[in-house]
Amino acid sequence: MSDIAVAVTRLAGNDDIGLPRYETAQSAGLDLEAAVAGTVVLAPGGRATIPTGLAIALPPGYEAQIRPRSGLAAKCGITVLNAPGTVDADYRGEIKVVLANFGAAPFAVERGMRIAQMVVAPVTRIAWREVAALPDSARGTGGFGSTGTGG
Repeated sequence: MSDIAVAVTRLAGNDDIGLPRYETAQSAGLDLEAAVAGTVVLAPGGRATIPTGLAIALPPGYEAQIRPRSGLAAKCGITVLNAPGTVDADYRGEIKVVLANFGAAPFAVERGMRIAQMVVAPVTRIAWREVAALPDSARGTGGFGSTGTGG
């Protein structure tokens, strides 16, 4: 693995918020912390946009994907509503996370709590090549559930 340089700034009033960090040597995602002013309570079925107090400048050809933390999802039903959220390389505003509570109990988001993870990945750009017909494949036009019943 090689590191890429990503510029990051803490927005005013967020010096206490940690920079995104890998929790283990092989982690793919960097944990993001909540930069809420006070406790934000997500009712069951509720959602809120949670600030991180951070802005980044990704190099061209990269994106940051904002994903749920598996522990919050499994234990509390908390997820990132638009998962994965995308931070484009040309975006310079604050990273915010849309959290949703699919759990049965209210969930309190506290300042400094790890709320999501961010994975930085290369972006593949495409060029459309319009054709009259697509080539055949084993699946063909089979849609949802066409490759098996699951389980």
